[in-house]
Amino acid sequence: MALPDIFSKPVADQVIDRIHQLTPGTPAGWGKMSVDQMLAHCNVTYEMVYDTVHPAPGGLMKLILKLMVKNKVVSEAPYAKNNPTAPQFMIKDRKDFAAEKERLIAYIGKTQQLGK
Repeated sequence: MALPDIFSKPVADQVIDRIHQLTPGTPAGWGKMSVDQMLAHCNVTYEMVYDTVHPAPGGLMKLILKLMVKNKVVSEAPYAKNNPTAPQFMIKDRKDFAAEKERLIAYIGKTQQLGK
């Protein structure tokens, strides 16, 4: 089954609608993070694409990621629970719920507008 295409306006709008339904008290549906941490976790991917917050991996690490991780990350198979994640994606401190929510919605809108 094909994954929803975030570059499609209807899909982007649907994802944004789901984000709007979140509240600071929304319980975790996947792991152990609070909703503000989960929003920050989702923002990391967009930070890597649009901002210079996270350094790019070096040569050897880039090769390892390409050979061992890339296919798992971009495949259509669902992620298994409790798999390890890169340190950049581990959000341990609490975040500002409204700010993280606003950032994620903005990133999704930007991604949809820029297109593939």
